[in-house]
Amino acid sequence: MPESEYISFKDMCARFDVTPRTLRYYEYIELLSPRKEGRARFYGPREIARMKLILRGRRFGFSLEDIRQWLLIYGEKGSREQYRVWIELADRQLEVLRQQKAELEASMSELLKLREDTAALLRDMDAAPEQASQSAEG
Repeated sequence: MPESEYISFKDMCARFDVTPRTLRYYEYIELLSPRKEGRARFYGPREIARMKLILRGRRFGFSLEDIRQWLLIYGEKGSREQYRVWIELADRQLEVLRQQKAELEASMSELLKLREDTAALLRDMDAAPEQASQSAEG
């Protein structure tokens, strides 16, 4: 693979907006396997693609172990059983996300109601001095 297709440890952190500690941890648990030259690490297209999948999995709320299973399927043609397991993991996570969405919508509705009630109180307070001055004039 041409040298130009590899990026440094520092560039990998910057490209994916992760801390050096996070990147080292992903290596430690063998989600990533960069090429090493002395103490330097270099990441090629395979590791860059894997990092994209790791971050996508994290964004979806998957555990690192679930992501490991996903990477196994991605890295080589998965077996029927691997695909079934992955579908079960995805279904389970979709249900978690649905529940989180419902809770978020309930919180947003509650906050909106509180905001509307507070805005109504403020309108009443703003109107009160005008009513008091009109009563005094009348």
